[in-house]
Amino acid sequence: MKTIDIARRCAELNAVNDASNAYILALHQGGLAPEERLEAAVYLLRMGGDYKVAYTQFTALYNEGQFREECLDIMTQAFYTPNVKLMKSRYEKNCAALKKYPYLFRTDFPKFEELPLRFYPFDDNGYLPFDPEKRAFGGYVNYNSPVVSRNFFKNLDDPILAKDVYSQYELEYLYDNVRPSEDVGRENHLYLHYESWEVFCAHLQVLNVRDLLGKKKIVFLFGDKISRYPIDFKEEYGIDYSQYPVKPIGVQDVHRLIWHTQLSSDNGGDFFNEVFDNHPNLICLPSVMMDHIEQSIQEARETYEKADKLRAAGQTPDFELPLAQKCYWDGARSDKDILVTLFMLQGGYMGGLDHAARICPALFFQPHFSNIDYDLFPDERGKTVIKADAYDTVRNSPVFKAFKYIKTFTPLRRFTTSYAATLRWQIEKLVPEKVANNERFVLPDLAADRVTNRSFMTDPEDRLYQDSVLVRFEDGKTNPEATFRALAAFLDLPYTESMTYCSEKGVHDVETAEGNVVGFDTATVYRTYDNYATDEERAYIEFCLRDAYEYYGYDFHYYDGGPVDEERIKKWLEGFTNINGYISRSWENNVLNNEGLTITKKGQPVPQKVTDEIKPLILADICKKNNNIRLKIGTAMIDGLYFVNKNGQPLRMMPRLELDPALLQEPLYH
Repeated sequence: MKTIDIARRCAELNAVNDASNAYILALHQGGLAPEERLEAAVYLLRMGGDYKVAYTQFTALYNEGQFREECLDIMTQAFYTPNVKLMKSRYEKNCAALKKYPYLFRTDFPKFEELPLRFYPFDDNGYLPFDPEKRAFGGYVNYNSPVVSRNFFKNLDDPILAKDVYSQYELEYLYDNVRPSEDVGRENHLYLHYESWEVFCAHLQVLNVRDLLGKKKIVFLFGDKISRYPIDFKEEYGIDYSQYPVKPIGVQDVHRLIWHTQLSSDNGGDFFNEVFDNHPNLICLPSVMMDHIEQSIQEARETYEKADKLRAAGQTPDFELPLAQKCYWDGARSDKDILVTLFMLQGGYMGGLDHAARICPALFFQPHFSNIDYDLFPDERGKTVIKADAYDTVRNSPVFKAFKYIKTFTPLRRFTTSYAATLRWQIEKLVPEKVANNERFVLPDLAADRVTNRSFMTDPEDRLYQDSVLVRFEDGKTNPEATFRALAAFLDLPYTESMTYCSEKGVHDVETAEGNVVGFDTATVYRTYDNYATDEERAYIEFCLRDAYEYYGYDFHYYDGGPVDEERIKKWLEGFTNINGYISRSWENNVLNNEGLTITKKGQPVPQKVTDEIKPLILADICKKNNNIRLKIGTAMIDGLYFVNKNGQPLRMMPRLELDPALLQEPLYH
């Protein structure tokens, strides 16, 4: 029996849920005749099934020329008519506001019924536009999607000119981030050019432009009136903006965040900070510890609370720092404002900031964590959920929530290289520091940590990653111009001279951290740190991350790409001599040779002296436990690499930054 026959039988028996599920399955399986698709869509809509499935079928059938009259009638009654009053009201209010606006040079608004597009709501966020003349539904559009889709700020020599901007989010983004002419002492209006007056008017049903008119910052141009760009405001309106002094950038001028994520250790984060240092349109510091930031914000908040108490007692607060005082009296006291203040107080890093720029600067923020540990666990449906406490800290941070405009980029370095480099750093730097401070410290299992860290995968429901890109460290080193022109375009920044060199506080080519190579030196691209990783360890990593290797353009150097079973993983684990040796020595030198161990017996801690006889047994047990964990992870990766968020939605690979082939100086690294 066919699936659709099962659906019909369930419908006859009034088993609505079963019938709906069967109809949906039949549609997904495909191969149905147009009348069967219509039957399924009508049933789902009529019986309260998944209306989006029905909606999609109605529009597809209409566009295919099937049952057009029936489909359009159903769509109009079910989705358009209940919302038309709201859209007409929005259109008329927009028109009324625009008729009074001095920099829109047309008032011949069509009647609502004559508009060339109708918008059929699909969900709470978006619409499907319908063109009655062409008799076609367009694709789904979310006008509030939090994505800046183009490089609006590529060239700041002239006033900003943007063509056919129909995204509410992008309109507000431009309005908030293009500075008023009065603030920069020159003509700096935002010019919006629309090819079609009629299409622009049609979008006034779904956009809200009224709130973007208050400061008279926008100039609207249509069709061939682009020739008026840019307008001589002194000549045409008698307004001479050069009489205004340049207003310095203030804390509350910063509306957008560039989040430079820390995927893991030794991924080239310092290098990217050095390239963006001293950018004229960024408030930029090197990486800062997230817990230090949170502590500093709390201390600043307490300072402001003390000032409130002094004022309540009739006293005048006395601030040590003028900027903090200004922020207090200006009311800039949110966590976001405090973070910007903390950055701007680092005067040594603010020397490159252009206070006369046409746009507001972005805050360039790389919060750092001492550890980024990812846990993988099955959900109730058997899918693998990924969780990291460090990421949850960022996602729940009031600072991140306060930024309306967020661009996210993540540097990625070849996994086996960053793995070995991290182990080297811990052996050569971290362990000696811990020992010198009399701290107990044992090396974590960096091999297991590396393959469970899948922070290059993004949650489609997560605001922080909806406008994100992944950048390969190797590309930045071997093809710097192509990489950083493309990254600047994604981040909506101009590619400036400051991005053609590495610096700290504007000083060119300095060693920003001990052991870092200087500038665009490619030495770290080709280092493999063989003393810190065996081939077996690296083959295991490549196998477990094989999907990322393929997606991000890395060739296998240690895993041959062949079939893998549990026995092969066990064979690899026998070769984990480097990591096992380092872990054992860290236990032996930093724990077992000190005060002994505390074990738990019957729920109670019991001190246990470590003798020379039991020490090898303890170390062997640690090695066995680590290998068991690695084996469990590796065997789980054999069947497939499928990961979901907490709501069961599939995670996606973060898009890779694509480079312009014409700008490549070297072949792409593999």
